Amino acid sequence: MSNTTDTEASSTESESVAGHEQDAETTQASIPPEHPPSEQLARWLASLVHNRDNGTLAELRRPRAKEDAHIRAGWYAPAKDQREVYERVAFLFAVYHQGADRPQRGYDTLGAAMRRIGSRIGRGPKDAGASRLNARIVSSRSIPWRHLQHAVARLRSCEQAPPAWSLLVEDLVRWTDREAKVRYRWAVDFHKPWRATKTATSKTAVRKTSAPTDQNT
Repeated sequence: MSNTTDTEASSTESESVAGHEQDAETTQASIPPEHPPSEQLARWLASLVHNRDNGTLAELRRPRAKEDAHIRAGWYAPAKDQREVYERVAFLFAVYHQGADRPQRGYDTLGAAMRRIGSRIGRGPKDAGASRLNARIVSSRSIPWRHLQHAVARLRSCEQAPPAWSLLVEDLVRWTDREAKVRYRWAVDFHKPWRATKTATSKTAVRKTSAPTDQNT
């Protein structure tokens, strides 16, 4: 009788594992192949906000408890060693969009996005807090998740657009890749000189077009 029970329990467990594997394969098969994995993740996350799936977004904001939402985010990763990046970027997305009714796809690298942190007095390199935070991020050899969360929270509190989520995934996947130079690029993007204003450009154009002509010619 005991052997029969053990056999049935083993069979049930095997069926459960097989069921989870089948669900995972189904999830992967449902991902549209026309976009790269990072973009697929960004589109899925945006759909959660658009459809007001607050339950899934709330799950994503609990990174230590591996909820179903984290597993779903991780399945967009093309390799197992990239799952953590996909799951944690999903967490950052959910943190930024807490209480939001419209998804923000974002733009630029995180370094460029951090130039938007600050106030009317000064932003980016002109804001002491943003400068310190940027320095901590780009000096970290391992992915500085806590500082990244702080950066995303600052962008949210400043009501500024986030970085492009798909690009953030791609950069963090290559964080330790020396050829990619992600930390260097972020530092350059943060500290690049401010562009000349359109007003200054237009004034120069007016001076050129209104220059006096020689009436004797």
